Amino acid sequence: MEIDKKVIKKLIEALEDLKKSIGKTGERLDLQEIEKESGVSVNENYKAVKSPIIGTAYLAPEPGAKPFVEVGKKIKKGDTVMIVEAMKTMNHVPSTCDGIVKKISVEDGQPVEYDQILIFVE
Repeated sequence: MEIDKKVIKKLIEALEDLKKSIGKTGERLDLQEIEKESGVSVNENYKAVKSPIIGTAYLAPEPGAKPFVEVGKKIKKGDTVMIVEAMKTMNHVPSTCDGIVKKISVEDGQPVEYDQILIFVE
């Protein structure tokens, strides 16, 4: 069986592109890249709450209602920070840590990806 070198080259390029896109989700980014993408000064004390699924992020339980979190608000582990709707199902996103909300990285009604940073907590 002979393997076409062009196919292998395209596969390698696709894998490199995939590596780059994975880095953009936040898990493998260094602090400088997070600061550049989010517009917030980040230090080692900040923790990121990430989206567990792909969907649409909502900051409040219903239109016009008070948002789940606001910058400067204290939250506890397990508190709902927002809702991500996927396939007409409203999924509550819990905080993964205690702390003070430093930055909300998404807007109400914005589409989000799996593992995208939603908020920064200090």
